[in-house]
Amino acid sequence: MAPVEVYKPKNIIVSGGARGIGRALVRHFLEARHRVYIFDIQEDELEYTTKTHLKKYHDEGKVASAVCNLRDVQDIRSTVAKAAEFFDGHIDVLVNNASIASPYWKDGKTMEDAATLDEWQAFIETNLTSPFATSQACIPYMKARQGDATTGAHLGDGAGPCILHIGSFRAHQSDPNQEGYAASKSGQLGLMHSMAISLGALGIRVNLVAPGRIKGAHESREGDEDGGNWESQVSQKDVDDHPTNRAGSPKDIADACLYLMDAGFVTGQDITVDGGALRKKN
Repeated sequence: MAPVEVYKPKNIIVSGGARGIGRALVRHFLEARHRVYIFDIQEDELEYTTKTHLKKYHDEGKVASAVCNLRDVQDIRSTVAKAAEFFDGHIDVLVNNASIASPYWKDGKTMEDAATLDEWQAFIETNLTSPFATSQACIPYMKARQGDATTGAHLGDGAGPCILHIGSFRAHQSDPNQEGYAASKSGQLGLMHSMAISLGALGIRVNLVAPGRIKGAHESREGDEDGGNWESQVSQKDVDDHPTNRAGSPKDIADACLYLMDAGFVTGQDITVDGGALRKKN
């Protein structure tokens, strides 16, 4: 008779979880009976998401949050320590979701404009350095307490801890004037590959989910107050551009993350969730 697997809620950190894809990830993780700690720089939105949008889970002690400047390594480290305290010292999953989401240089600038250098630095620090620094801070609270590369770090402990980077299909396909965004997202691929090898002996798997065109504007306080929804954001162009005949929803990204959390034999992989757009010749 096969052993009965006992359900164990996971302790999950989500950066950039106050709105958009991040907020949806937090909600779906909570609905799946996990516990979540949210990082975000937007204080008002974070307060609303934690205590109003997710009130039921907050009242139950299943979700907490803290404002964190992900361009400040010391702030990252102190906030991870707060999250670990909330989780009684153990973190199972880190989702590096926070990102500068707009892929273009501001105000119609192009690469030849010297003023883009400050924006370049912001892309690299937010989209690439912060996932590295946040992962680094989480390792002491994630690594296997027993077992190593010799005995099998995941044996007897389900899928084990994992780190998920939220990248972008723009790592593979770029429009004009996206150098900063595309480079930072491409860099996440290399970071993920290297981390998967480096952290394997500690029992930590590392993967990446690369969203395509995801409509998530309704995942916000303003969206809640205006009665916004995903369906109203899907255009005819979304139908024409995707073999799935629609744009993506934040739930599509949550589904991929939930799969990878429990996929104990999957590491070093990037899963593109783009409705087939990269495979379609336009």
